[in-house]
Amino acid sequence: MSFLPDALALILGYLLGSIPFGLLLTRGAGTSDLRSIGSGNIGATNVLRTGRKDLAAATLLLDALKGTVAVLLGAKLSPEGAMIAGFAAFVGHIAPVWLKFKGGKGVATFLGCLFGLHWPVGLAFCGVWLAVAAVTRYSSLSALVASAAAPLILFALGHGGEAFVVGAMAALLWRKHAENIARLRAGTESRIGQKA
Repeated sequence: MSFLPDALALILGYLLGSIPFGLLLTRGAGTSDLRSIGSGNIGATNVLRTGRKDLAAATLLLDALKGTVAVLLGAKLSPEGAMIAGFAAFVGHIAPVWLKFKGGKGVATFLGCLFGLHWPVGLAFCGVWLAVAAVTRYSSLSALVASAAAPLILFALGHGGEAFVVGAMAALLWRKHAENIARLRAGTESRIGQKA
């Protein structure tokens, strides 16, 4: 039994994932409260709405890195620790206890976890995202398709356990994108580069 290491991976992953980098960076830069603008989310897309591309890029990188770091640390704790910590980091990002469980949509942290688990699948996610974005110019749709493809790729490569966990993460990511999905169906979703 590896209950204690697995529990530690769960707690460590959640705490890492729940660090609201977008909120901390924008607050440190003296911009508006991130939760009071745009979607109210703490992710890079909403940070971009402050007009600070540098902060948005930093948020994207840090939100991804916390997923990767959680996976790598979890892997040192137990055989299943990588998957547990990665899933917990993703949940921590979309539902941080410090912010009354209102976090980001999880795309960057999802990607970071993929790179930590199997970096070629992380690259495949990026490839799918770029391909869909090039054709449709919808960032949200690109993330939805890429997240759905990730567990299928893992399964095809023989990583059934990771495929199951990433599939659960993808389901949560889709749920966080419910409003985007509604706008995509209605034809009102903003496209990449479109002026507000």
